[in-house]
Amino acid sequence: MSLLWKLLLTMIFSCLLFCGHVSAGNVKCQDPYYGYCYGIPLKCPPGCPKLCEVDCKTCKPYCDCDRPGAVCQDPRFVGGDGVMFYFHGKKDKEFCLLTDPDLHINGHFIGKKSTKGRDFTWVQSIAILFGPNQLYIGANKVSHWHNSTDYMHIQFNGHDVTVPLGSAQTWLSSETGVSITRVGQANANANANAIVLEVAGLFKVRARVVPITQEESKIHGYDITTDDCFAHLELRFNFNSLTSSVNGVLGQTYAPGYRTRVKMGAPMPIMGGNDKFSSSHLFSTDCAVSRFGSKPDGLELVEDLPIVTCRGNSGARGMVCKR
Repeated sequence: MSLLWKLLLTMIFSCLLFCGHVSAGNVKCQDPYYGYCYGIPLKCPPGCPKLCEVDCKTCKPYCDCDRPGAVCQDPRFVGGDGVMFYFHGKKDKEFCLLTDPDLHINGHFIGKKSTKGRDFTWVQSIAILFGPNQLYIGANKVSHWHNSTDYMHIQFNGHDVTVPLGSAQTWLSSETGVSITRVGQANANANANAIVLEVAGLFKVRARVVPITQEESKIHGYDITTDDCFAHLELRFNFNSLTSSVNGVLGQTYAPGYRTRVKMGAPMPIMGGNDKFSSSHLFSTDCAVSRFGSKPDGLELVEDLPIVTCRGNSGARGMVCKR
């Protein structure tokens, strides 16, 4: 490609980025390495019309909540094996999402009573323990939601962490390998309420704070009132060095030889196990299946986590994934 063409393409992409209007439900690749895609507004898929991500390599938008390692909605999980399931837990209680000798993750569930025989629940915050360190990511209570206001609360070892608003703004702890970076999302301004948190060699999680909208409340019968929009977290994990003993609501799905217990093909496949996954408080490692801090003989690292391909990225029921 000639230099003239490169300059022309750069001007076109710059105009799309800075001159074009990005409406609610659009998303852009923010990695300038992918110049052919960088800054171009892309429409979110039907399954996640207001919140989606973009694969800069293929220049296609996708629903992050449909990928393995996702914890979204009320709460809807996609396991490491690619199987989607729901774990409702119980409101105002804590449950172990993942437990391994070097990593433990709990989630605090908020919710409302319903007439359907269970609570409506969402993950309001998570606690991540690794070595002597403790990370907290939570959604503040919100009555009236504003996209440009940051409602995410982050703490590291008991101290508040402030990540400046703005694309690619980063907070770094070089001693522990923790980095927290602001990322963009559709239907939001100033990169508020969305981060990528990474602990080098252990895991990466994309976290964002989202509300329950009046439209969602009407469709699902949540009966959300104007005093609390039940802001909660949507999460997607990638793990680097889990062991074969990994457990937890999500963690068990990464164990070698794991076979799902949920009823495949059901409109809402439910994962039980409240008792064995329950924790006494958010930073506790006392759930019945806890592995944190243990080093049993013969433990093997899951060196190569399975590659999972999925069909049905529109977010519709019947998503099919396979190793």
